[in-house]
Amino acid sequence: MALVPPQTTVWKNIRDLPGTFSLASLVAGFVITLVGFTGPMLIIIQAAQAGGLSDGQTASWLWSVTVGYGVTTIFLSLLFRQPILSPFNTAGAALLVTSLTQMPYAQAIGAYMVAALCIVALGISGLFGRVMALVPQRIFMAMLAGVLLRFGIDIFVQLPQSPAMVIIMIAVYFALKRLRFVAPTLGALLAGGIVAALTTGLTFEAVSLQLTLPQYTAPEFSAQAILTLSLPLVALSLSSQYAPGQAVLRASGYLPPINAILVIIGTASVLLAPFGGHGLALGALTAAIVTGPEAHPDPHKRYGAAVIAAFFHMAFGFFTATVLQLFSSLPRALIATVAGLALSGIIATSLAGALSEQSERDAATIAFLCTAANFTFLGIGSPFWGLVAGVVVDLLMRRRAA
Repeated sequence: MALVPPQTTVWKNIRDLPGTFSLASLVAGFVITLVGFTGPMLIIIQAAQAGGLSDGQTASWLWSVTVGYGVTTIFLSLLFRQPILSPFNTAGAALLVTSLTQMPYAQAIGAYMVAALCIVALGISGLFGRVMALVPQRIFMAMLAGVLLRFGIDIFVQLPQSPAMVIIMIAVYFALKRLRFVAPTLGALLAGGIVAALTTGLTFEAVSLQLTLPQYTAPEFSAQAILTLSLPLVALSLSSQYAPGQAVLRASGYLPPINAILVIIGTASVLLAPFGGHGLALGALTAAIVTGPEAHPDPHKRYGAAVIAAFFHMAFGFFTATVLQLFSSLPRALIATVAGLALSGIIATSLAGALSEQSERDAATIAFLCTAANFTFLGIGSPFWGLVAGVVVDLLMRRRAA
């Protein structure tokens, strides 16, 4: 299959954009937005609550990653005439549920900026492929599974408190997944909301339409925060989004300019970090929705679906304070179950990838267990030590085999 190269005739791409819109591209863009706001977005809210962020800081964080998503996706898609999505780093947001409890918020902002600058440097140097080859992919996958494990477990932690809600949500999610419904987390969210309304009496009196004003936080730079947060953010971003995102585009017939994408998304992430953005990345989880023939039969016109998804994200993004009020009215069990279900597929894929090669299974297992243990040693969090432990065991096992 001949890959479609990027077409940087920007004015032509803009001129042709209206001709790319169709009912299918509209649905694809809207579905991507629903998936984002009914799954990954809840992880950010959990991380903000764990870190003790104010409502204003949380709304600013949501604003930065949704509006940033919209702006960079539109820019990339029109620049290269390819359906290039740039959502926030989902695995990174999961990491922050524990990491934000270990450092001041300003130091986390500084760590976001360092991580984004590392992404820019990789793009400028062209070393993306070499860096990915330094650490076995299975260790990256094990580290990702370890970060996300607590979200899957949290579903069943909530089960004794709200058994009817959790069981019904799980049943609805997998029933819709079996029927190949593109947004099963949306169905689970609606089912949980109905159960909550019938059993606890949901109230949305505090919800009002409110425009979000981003809040600036001056970054502070700490070696401890950089090791605890920056390095794992980069590793998770590369392994869980840039690498598979590039693979999805290639599988759909595109030749993505990965180095330019790294530079553009990394630069946007640097600019958004002081407003709470923990980092954008290349779309992987939902990319298949806009890169396949379902979005448009002509691969040269599928970039329109990505632009539509970007506009939907921006429309919601300017009102993230209202979105935050809405989700804050939902029970803890509902949010935890939706987040866990949304990440269950990634957990399964990560574990399968981590343990697929017998010769690297020991290193992957240690990386997974160490990361999932969620401890702090020498002031540095477990994801860093999981990466180190996995690499050390891998080197020892390779030397013994030799």
